[in-house]
Amino acid sequence: MGLFIRKVRTASGATAVQIATKQYGVQKIVEHIGSAHTPEDLEFLLEVARTKIQAGQLAFDLDRLAPQKVTATPEIVGSQARVLWDVLEHAYREVGFDSVGTDSFKRLVLARIIEPTSKADTIRVLAEIGVKSPSLRTIWRTLARCVEEDWRSQLADAALRKVTAAGALQVVMYDVTTLYFEAEHEDALRKVGMSKERRVDPQILVGLLVDQVGFPLEVHAFEGNRGETTTLLPVLNGFRKRYGNSDVVVVADAGMLSASNLNALEDAGFDFIVASRTGSAPKDLAEHYESVGNLFEDGQIIETIRPMGKGAYRRDRRVVWQYSRKREKRDNVTLNKQIDRAEQIAGGQRAPKKDRFVTLGERGTRPGVNWAVVEKARSYLGLKGYVTSISTDKLTGAEVVAAYHDLFRVEASFRMAKSDLKARPMFHHERDSIEAHLTIVFAALAVTRHVTEKSDYSIKRIVRALRPVRDAVISLRGQRITATTPLEGEAADIAEKLLPNAAH
Repeated sequence: MGLFIRKVRTASGATAVQIATKQYGVQKIVEHIGSAHTPEDLEFLLEVARTKIQAGQLAFDLDRLAPQKVTATPEIVGSQARVLWDVLEHAYREVGFDSVGTDSFKRLVLARIIEPTSKADTIRVLAEIGVKSPSLRTIWRTLARCVEEDWRSQLADAALRKVTAAGALQVVMYDVTTLYFEAEHEDALRKVGMSKERRVDPQILVGLLVDQVGFPLEVHAFEGNRGETTTLLPVLNGFRKRYGNSDVVVVADAGMLSASNLNALEDAGFDFIVASRTGSAPKDLAEHYESVGNLFEDGQIIETIRPMGKGAYRRDRRVVWQYSRKREKRDNVTLNKQIDRAEQIAGGQRAPKKDRFVTLGERGTRPGVNWAVVEKARSYLGLKGYVTSISTDKLTGAEVVAAYHDLFRVEASFRMAKSDLKARPMFHHERDSIEAHLTIVFAALAVTRHVTEKSDYSIKRIVRALRPVRDAVISLRGQRITATTPLEGEAADIAEKLLPNAAH
């Protein structure tokens, strides 16, 4: 058994140089040296391979050439995750962000996608993948310019151009979330407010507007104690000013549902579909309950009219209700868990918090389970309601339901921003720093949504597959050459989808 040098033509047209062995007629690759794109690079890699084999004092034969005496040993002096960086840079250009900000800003955005960390630690991330990093002073200047020159607005313009390239927007979706801070004191922006996670830390409210597939269009920061419903109209008015067209349907969850909010939307010229709170089902569907009880067919849609508001502000609203057997099973699991918690509190095994179905009673008495409320909740399991300003001649009830169901894409974008891009917790304490941070997260989210939609891979899988694929910089006899690693399996598939015209 001996070692020999193997030359293989790759799909990109390069020539891969490998050290291989043959045993029982089967060739096995021992080490991949690199891929050459020019005759000079090929000869260099061949000499590296010869050196490696001769260093082990083993004979070899390549195209009947005798080995030459080697007086130098090749040395790897650097490496780069080139394919990963090329994929992200290409996506950054495709989204249209290359015309915004500076090269340093781009590097901060792409580094956050690779490994979310502090701005200062971004230098380490870029160095680790072999990409030149801006200095710490340049990073701070970049963040300041980001706010001073309003790069987020320019990014939003680019995002809008991307999503409207194939035609006008039909639907935009809006939702809010909270980002909390590791801070003891409030200020003008960071306030203790209503937290979906029941935290008491200072927080800000973040509103995210996306298109129908979840691509981010705008992100806004509001005071942490501000009501969710008061954020929607300012965001939409700003978007209309940017877009110049109000002929879009606004989809939002039940947190946006209030009579005054819907009136304001309608008066501003926006059509809307907003989720209804399920507790309204017994009143809205009273006629149905009186005639057949809580019997529904799977997929059944019932439309009603609900008066909302008081006095001069009262308006009749179209409400579309749909029953789903699959939703009922899911709701029933959640309901039973809530009942179990209430019974544990009633039995003294858990301390009472803001739990559903728990009655605290008078002082000195044990909490109990409110079974009347439990039975009422069981009556509307599987039902989901939607309040809309759109008439039946424009959208059927089924179309209203279908339009709302895409709202999960906003939630997916929020999850991506919070987990994959780690938008929280936030340690910034000045408003400009917070706004700059959100701008970077917004840009990173847009690039991430683009590559995940285009490749059908999550961003974690993309980074995990491509980050270890390195180009090695080899030094020998005063010359340097970059030896590429051929892509295989998942890495090759990702690169093919995201860099279809590039040599890998």
